[in-house]
Amino acid sequence: MESIWQKNAELPSFPKLEEAVKTDVLIIGGGLAGILTAYFLRQNGVECILVEKNRICSGTTGHTTAKITFQHGLLYHKLLQSSGAEAARRYLEANRMAFAKYAELCEKIDCDYERKDNFVYSLGDRKVLEQEMEALSKIGYHVQFREKLPLPFQTAGAVMFPDQAQFHPLKFIAAIAGDLPVYENTLVQEMRGNTAVTDCGNITAKTVIAATHFPFINKHGSYFLKLYQHRSYVLALEHAQNVDGMYVDESRTGLSFRNYGDYLLLGGGGHRTGKKGGNWTELRHFAQQYYPNAKEYCRWAAQDCMSLDEMPYIGRYSGRTTQLFTATGFNKWGMTGAMLSAMLLSDLVQGKRNEYAELFSPSRSILKPQLFVNGLESIANLLRFTGRRCPHLGCALHWNAAEHSWDCACHGSRFAEDGRILDNPANGR
Repeated sequence: MESIWQKNAELPSFPKLEEAVKTDVLIIGGGLAGILTAYFLRQNGVECILVEKNRICSGTTGHTTAKITFQHGLLYHKLLQSSGAEAARRYLEANRMAFAKYAELCEKIDCDYERKDNFVYSLGDRKVLEQEMEALSKIGYHVQFREKLPLPFQTAGAVMFPDQAQFHPLKFIAAIAGDLPVYENTLVQEMRGNTAVTDCGNITAKTVIAATHFPFINKHGSYFLKLYQHRSYVLALEHAQNVDGMYVDESRTGLSFRNYGDYLLLGGGGHRTGKKGGNWTELRHFAQQYYPNAKEYCRWAAQDCMSLDEMPYIGRYSGRTTQLFTATGFNKWGMTGAMLSAMLLSDLVQGKRNEYAELFSPSRSILKPQLFVNGLESIANLLRFTGRRCPHLGCALHWNAAEHSWDCACHGSRFAEDGRILDNPANGR
């Protein structure tokens, strides 16, 4: 299932690692976060190598909806309640910085970058929208409320962030990745200190960054408690509607809309990985009802890491790892999350002070309600009797009929019918 981006872009190809090498910084993971980090390090004259177990951007980055915005659902009210006004203000400030960096880079790159307004709507709860606007006002960012939207159904309105952006992520990456020191089809099987063991030669580094979507090193950081994964689905429709903006339901299981050229990208059908959800069936039913003349051009699915407090984990892998870093838990907002991670990590590995390091530190408190949900899910699946188990930590696998895969509800690993790994944290082929 190729996404619309994969159908309409040609990425550079890179060799497989064939011998043992040494470097100052090793980046594991060839998605947007890893590539941007390598790009910024090279700009600063730092020696680095990036390795990817498949082709670059073949995972979540290649299956995004590619909205660049610092409006991350109705997050600011939640942050105000859970972490206070200063944390909410700094989260907004950090993501605006990431947004501005895209604008700067995309000015010189042909990647279909367009400024569009972004809307978070609710089907029936106007109060949650008003609360979000009040929260934003308290931290000094004033937005607009829209009563009516150009969507084919009734809503309670929407909170609008003006002048956000959308782009073609793979065209962007093709422009910045060509000269980077990348090895594809190079699987890191394990870490022994600061040495990465691959299937074709070891890599010794002074500093290591795990940009692997879900961190794969279990002995540090307790990410198996701090993260779960969520799947979502997209249809690219011809002859549908130009919605002239970017729209997302405040509910995690709701629908999203944006256009790319003549196509409407309809997203939704989401569910926790390993659970049942609407998938493409839900989207097709919606399209048949509201866009009866539309034609399906392509479809794809994405998987997102969800943190305990809806903020990414960016920084030292754990409090005990001084030269091991990670970036994960982008909570469906991977475009700004990846850019923010690259800017922050490139500072940290050079020993530079970054004012947002503490806010996004992976070592911050894990005492959040989602922790107990994750724990209960793990216990239930560890105790569930089934012949198929995930090699990551032994949880039961569930059959995903829509995608013909075996999925783990504990941590989101997915496997093809023949046993091939599709999504981490399980590590293998």
